[in-house]
Amino acid sequence: MRWLDSDAERRAQLEAHRDDALVSAALPLRANLSVLENIALVPQVLLNLDEAAAVREALELLARAGCEASAHRRDAELGHEERFVAKVLRAAVGRPARIVIERPGLMLPDTHYPPFVDSVLAVLADRLAEVLIMDYSWNRKLYPPQ
Repeated sequence: MRWLDSDAERRAQLEAHRDDALVSAALPLRANLSVLENIALVPQVLLNLDEAAAVREALELLARAGCEASAHRRDAELGHEERFVAKVLRAAVGRPARIVIERPGLMLPDTHYPPFVDSVLAVLADRLAEVLIMDYSWNRKLYPPQ
């Protein structure tokens, strides 16, 4: 966890983590692609994986996260939780050294988000090297004690 006290600190932290895979409201899914295509595109581009293998991997991750039903839906058809899962999977499928989740509450406005984020990360634990969650310090009371 990285607690932020201001927007300036948030921007500085994002700048310091430029090489990490970012999950953020500021990085939307590609609206012209389905969730499956959004996720499968990453290993094709970053890891030079062929399309069939990338799609298989994306489908496997969607199944692990319990979101198979959203595979062929586009961004406008998704709820907040589905969109968040798609963004996390899109980040994870590229096998980055670290994923940074920036202000999860902004992406999950109708969800008690700390346990939801934990549950999503738990099903992907073997795929994630390191995860850093950045949130404002005034949201600290929403998280369980560490």
